[in-house]
Amino acid sequence: MRFILILALATTGACTAFPDLDARVDAATRNAAYPTLQPLGPLIAHASNLETNGQITPASVAAFNSRIANLRSKAARLRAPIIDTATQTRMRRGVAVPVAIR
Repeated sequence: MRFILILALATTGACTAFPDLDARVDAATRNAAYPTLQPLGPLIAHASNLETNGQITPASVAAFNSRIANLRSKAARLRAPIIDTATQTRMRRGVAVPVAIR
């Protein structure tokens, strides 16, 4: 039964007409030159100039560190399980497959 369902789902996907994605990009964009890579030296010099001119201050570093900590905390919360273990156990009991179907 499962095989027939999987086969039916797989064959219906084969009948789908996919859009022509190349037609969405105009000729000017398609023929545009690749961007040039920039040397790293001037960027590092600019960053070091900002630090020596006082634009990067201990207060701004502390603010960035605070934002970084908040973002890491949010990322950790997003990685946490959505459904707690007690609810998962209840759900598994409620969806037990009868012996006749196995």
